[in-house]
Amino acid sequence: MEKQEKISNYELMLAQANALFANESNALANLSNASALLKTTLPNSVFTGFYLFDGQELILGPFQGGVSCVHIALGKGVCGEVAEKRATMIVDDVTKHANYIACDSAAMSEIVVPMVKNGKLVGVLDLDSRLVADYDAIDQEYLEEFVALLLDKTYWNFDRFGVEI
Repeated sequence: MEKQEKISNYELMLAQANALFANESNALANLSNASALLKTTLPNSVFTGFYLFDGQELILGPFQGGVSCVHIALGKGVCGEVAEKRATMIVDDVTKHANYIACDSAAMSEIVVPMVKNGKLVGVLDLDSRLVADYDAIDQEYLEEFVALLLDKTYWNFDRFGVEI
């Protein structure tokens, strides 16, 4: 995908996200629509979804894609590393990443964005592509903006997760 086309797709996605989240603050609804919107925006995706922090580990949340890993310990796999370090990570080739957890053999590259609100870990946004090196700085910039919007517009009731904001 050309750089300008990618930027245009992300700009449209952010506008759609603003509209989707404008009058809805339910976490389950927003995470579900967010994963569907990402899947539509990123045509090479084999997984677009969320892992939510329950106070001890990441638990599979709303997503689009095939059956996936359910429990991920902090520090394990790309999602666990991002949750622990609270920094976005791009993996160009998952077959060469020593700490990669293979949930879907179709995944070739990955980007994971931490979800942190008021200093508390909410979870991570996890995207896997069927192409090697599919993610870059443009994806990181727009996906971090997308996560910030989602975090801001959504009511996070963490009593059931053991974390309170």
